[in-house]
Amino acid sequence: MDSLDHIRDEILHLVKAATSRDALEQVRVAILGKKGRVTALLKGLASLDPDARRERGAALNLLKDDVEAAIGHATRRLENEALEEQLARERIDVTLPVRAEPEGRIHPLSQTINEVVAIFGEMGFAVAEGPDIEDDFHNFTALNIPPEHPARQEQDTFYLPERSDGSRQVLRTHTSPVQVRTMKAQKPPIRIIVPGRTFRSDHDATHSPMFHQVEGLVIDKSTHMGHLKGCLIEFCRAFFDIDDLPVRFRPSYFPSASIPPSIRASPSAWGSSASPCSNTAFPICAPSTRAICAGCATTASCRSTCPR
Repeated sequence: MDSLDHIRDEILHLVKAATSRDALEQVRVAILGKKGRVTALLKGLASLDPDARRERGAALNLLKDDVEAAIGHATRRLENEALEEQLARERIDVTLPVRAEPEGRIHPLSQTINEVVAIFGEMGFAVAEGPDIEDDFHNFTALNIPPEHPARQEQDTFYLPERSDGSRQVLRTHTSPVQVRTMKAQKPPIRIIVPGRTFRSDHDATHSPMFHQVEGLVIDKSTHMGHLKGCLIEFCRAFFDIDDLPVRFRPSYFPSASIPPSIRASPSAWGSSASPCSNTAFPICAPSTRAICAGCATTASCRSTCPR
C-alpha cells in the first residue's frame, strides 16, 4: 500500500499550487470525487481483514480530514485574493463631487398658504384645523344655514352615503365649521385663521370641485370693525410686498356674511406686466369668504367673484 504520508504531502502540494477556484475544484474532484484518489483508497478497505481495516480506515479518515481542511483554507485564500483584485479594479474616487440632482419645488398653493399663515401669525393669529368630512350640524345648522338654503342641495354639495341613523355627512363646503368647533372647544378671546381644502359640486372655467380657503375669526370684547380693516389692509400689503398698495373697501353681496364688504386693490400698483389678473381692479378677499384663487394660484381672492 502507498505511504499515506507521501500521499498527504502530494495532495497538499496540489491544493496549495491551485491558483484559481476552478483549478482548486478540479483538484478536489480528483481527490475526493466519486473516482478520486482518497475515495478509491476508502473503497479498498473492503478487501482488508478486520484489524487491518480498522487501522487503515482511521488513517484514511484522518487523511481525508486534512485534505478537506486544506481545501477549505485554499478556498478562503482564493476568495480573498479575488475580492482584493476586484476592489483594486473597481476603485471609486470618493472625493469626486456627487451627481447633481434636480431640486424639488413647493406647490404654489402650499407656498401661498404658508405665506398667509406667516403673515397672520405675526399679527397674533393661531392656525385652527378641522376635518374635511363634516356633519350637517357643523357645516350648516350651527352656521345658521336654513334647511331650504341652496347650499344644502345635492347639486351644490357632495354628500356621503346615508348612515344608519338616517343622517348624511358632507365634504365640507367651507372652512367655517372650524369656527364652530373652536368656539365649542375654548372660551374667548379667540384669534384664529383656518386654512384648508373645501369642496363644492361645480366645475367650470372659474370653479373647481376642490379649492382652498383661508378664513379668520376674532372674538374679543374690544374688537371692532377698525381692527378687521387694519388686519386685512396689513395682510394685503404684506402678501404682495407693497407698502403703499392701494386697498379699498366697498359694499358687496355675500349671502353668508352679516357685514359684507369686499376688498379690492388696483393692479396699477404692480405696473402693467405684474398683474396676475387682467381686469382694472380685482378682489383680494372678503371678510367671510376668503379663498386661495384657483385661477391666479398666488392671489387670495373671493371664489364667487374672482375674474379668473
